[in-house]
Amino acid sequence: MRPQDRAMARKNIDKRLSQIGNLQNLARPPRGWIKAIREALGMTSKQMAKRMGVSQPRASEIEKTELSGSLTLDTLQRAAQALDCQLVYALVPRKPLQELVEERALRLARVRLKATSHSMALEGQSLDEADAQGQLDQLSKKLAEYEGSALWEVE
Repeated sequence: MRPQDRAMARKNIDKRLSQIGNLQNLARPPRGWIKAIREALGMTSKQMAKRMGVSQPRASEIEKTELSGSLTLDTLQRAAQALDCQLVYALVPRKPLQELVEERALRLARVRLKATSHSMALEGQSLDEADAQGQLDQLSKKLAEYEGSALWEVE
């Protein structure tokens, strides 16, 4: 993907995800979404099982596997349909994607400049603090814009 396409993709994803709001409000209920919605609808596990085309014990197992985190997306989709719900699946970054990329670029820039700074100091060509910060900012910006996967090589 071209750098400008990556930047546009980050911007679009950040914009879409910003509409989600407070994720604390979306936390899974203690007994799971399937059971919480089923009970709120007044539906028995036997009725849900019939709507899903599975046995009642399997429906109970589905509710348990949701809690353990081992439920497949396919089964979750079928449960959602049985409960007349829409499954919404998303990975939500803890920070905006652009911010994550800028942090990684800054980290990589520090690593790269550290090596050159050491060599320059040995040659008596050290930069003052303002120049060093300017170089760091410039390199970090360039790396964020063009480096792509190289940002994720440095820990």
